[in-house]
Amino acid sequence: MSDVRSVLERLAAEATGRGVDVTVLPVPGRIARYGSIDGGLAAPVEAFLERRGIANLYGHQVTAVEALRSGQHVVLATGTASGKSLAYQIPIAEAALDTTPATALCLFPTKALAADQLQSFRSMLIPEVGAYSYDGDTHPDERAWVRQHANVLLTNPDMCHRAILPAHRRWATFLMRLQFIVIDELHSLRGVFGSHVSHVVRRLLRLCDQYGSKPTICFTSATIGNPGELAETIAAVSVDVIADDGSPRPDSDLALWRRPRPIDGSAIPSADIEVARLLGSFAAEGHRALAFAGSRRNAESIAAQAQQMFRDDKERIAAYRGGFLPQERRELEDHFRDGSLRALAATNALELGIDIPGLDAVILNGFPGTIASLRQQIGRAGRRDTPSAAIVVNGDDQLDAWYFDHPEQFITRSPEPAVVNPSNPRMLRAHVACAAAELPLTPADRDRFGDDLDDVVTDLVRDDLLLVRGRELIWAPSWSPAAEVDLRSGGGGEVRLRCIDGPEPVLVGTIDAGRAPLGVHPGAVYVHQGRHYRVATLDLESRYAELVTVDGSEYTQARQSSEIAIVEIDEVRRYGTFSHAVGTVEVESCVTGYQVRDRATRVVLDTVTLDLPPQRLTTRSSWIVIDPSVVELLDFGTEETLSAMHAIEHAMIGMLPLFAICDRWDVGGLSMSDHPETLAPTLFIYDGYPGGAGIADVAFSRGISHVRATHDLVTSCGCEAGCPSCIQSPKCGNWNEFLDKSAAVALLGEILRTL
Repeated sequence: MSDVRSVLERLAAEATGRGVDVTVLPVPGRIARYGSIDGGLAAPVEAFLERRGIANLYGHQVTAVEALRSGQHVVLATGTASGKSLAYQIPIAEAALDTTPATALCLFPTKALAADQLQSFRSMLIPEVGAYSYDGDTHPDERAWVRQHANVLLTNPDMCHRAILPAHRRWATFLMRLQFIVIDELHSLRGVFGSHVSHVVRRLLRLCDQYGSKPTICFTSATIGNPGELAETIAAVSVDVIADDGSPRPDSDLALWRRPRPIDGSAIPSADIEVARLLGSFAAEGHRALAFAGSRRNAESIAAQAQQMFRDDKERIAAYRGGFLPQERRELEDHFRDGSLRALAATNALELGIDIPGLDAVILNGFPGTIASLRQQIGRAGRRDTPSAAIVVNGDDQLDAWYFDHPEQFITRSPEPAVVNPSNPRMLRAHVACAAAELPLTPADRDRFGDDLDDVVTDLVRDDLLLVRGRELIWAPSWSPAAEVDLRSGGGGEVRLRCIDGPEPVLVGTIDAGRAPLGVHPGAVYVHQGRHYRVATLDLESRYAELVTVDGSEYTQARQSSEIAIVEIDEVRRYGTFSHAVGTVEVESCVTGYQVRDRATRVVLDTVTLDLPPQRLTTRSSWIVIDPSVVELLDFGTEETLSAMHAIEHAMIGMLPLFAICDRWDVGGLSMSDHPETLAPTLFIYDGYPGGAGIADVAFSRGISHVRATHDLVTSCGCEAGCPSCIQSPKCGNWNEFLDKSAAVALLGEILRTL
């Protein structure tokens, strides 16, 4: 078997012959740095480490164990495979061995992660560590047993929110003895989900106060730009950051695989084909390789194409994605670990901390959106003391284009921050209601929920949901508000999607009510777990849509008209010939029609007009206002100005993940040649969720850098009229019409020239 670097060299030479531009960046390794724990470890823990072949702990593990022992909240933000789990398992095991055994609650963002960690806890073979999972798959008959016997409970934020906190009296003994809370994969707690989880954690700590416990929190995170700030925002506690990674890493290579640009409309191999070729090649050479795909369908497509190209090894290649049964996922993981499977094409379900040791190569189907995700994914390779390889095959959007034009940024750029917004008024109201149903509210709850609590309480009292009893506020209804709050949505409710092909409607899934007109309007083609449906009816009032299955040869793209009004301006900054503002806006949008396109050729087959009611969204936004004098200097007419602003809007939204962990689907945009309130060309970038998720505020804080990066992207793209790598957007509500690349370059250049 050739070593992985030799395979990479051969594949690079072959790809260069096909016109692929390959850049190989060496990533130097590091040696291990160890430490020793004051006072040593309990004998059963020592025995466990000895069985695992662990003679010494890394420096960051020692620091974390000692901090947790002393009761200090920590966030452990070190690389993939750096042993973060062990850093909290040791103090949890020691607490279970005390004469008065303590308990621990571990929150994981997915069931798969919780199942993986359950195996890890049980492998300690310490009888006093009673580790059990508690999630939606736990049989009702088992739940009482778990409540009575678990001293290490592994669950997810959703289950904690809906099943544990509202029923806290059943968990009284567990909560009284609660010494540790683990919040794993902190970097995944961003946007709407992270904002919801922040309130779940605060409600949990509030109940701990009631039961007399003072648990210590251990956050674990991949490398992100603001681990301490994010952890403190999530839990409203002071946190020590441990980010000095003492684990070893072998030397590795990061190869950038830039596919050739199409010439005169000629076709080039898709990124899927290139990734499949690489994945199968490593498997055929006897190396274990993992390809990250952007979607479930992507993962299936890559695996199928790799099996087709490498028939002799097709039994060793498979797809791994959400939608599989837990048993199927576990079997795939086990076969991948033992080597009977050599190659997996996976969604980012495997980006999180499921333990797959000893990978030789990782291939990314496009830049994953952020440097934080890039580091997490390529960190899957090189878990042994041998060299490894990571390959990024370029996709077609703006971020891919920018990074491949600046290859050094793959190595040198700092990870982006993750943002949350616990002050979102919808979420705050929902979780204050949940908290009141758990325990009466008192003035002391301002410490947990912030200064906006008074306004929220006033609204709830006015709506007859809270009753005033002395200095306490009591939840009035008999129903539990927790059941009405979905941690994965922005609080606007959900539309249920029902397939009506059979004798009885079958629930396919759900979609946020605010996104339903765009995603499941009548006539829309909706894809779920690889199956294609056409929407027959949409009832926004009753919150359901009816779907029928179709063959998948077509897709649809909605057309949307929007207006935006400025509600409140928080801050304005002046830069040369433009100003940048941030505040609250109201967006009114209406889906007016859609196109039906052939999935293979993208040819428009039909255009359909719709008459749907408008949707209104009050949210956070940043906006740029360009002085009319700039337009006059460039001698732009109204249409040219609008087309330039529209192109810049698309490019800026595409570049936003440079500065915060988000993607284009988290935000919306609107541009005008002459906004009625600013009386000038204006470009808005707003959070796509009611009340905002914190992204627009990041866009405002990085204003000049964001504009410069956008100018850099558009000017360096080799296309003539605009393409998906610069000014086109897959979610454009105007079908990517009214876009003028040359006008955008001129306008950006002029406003930057005046700085």
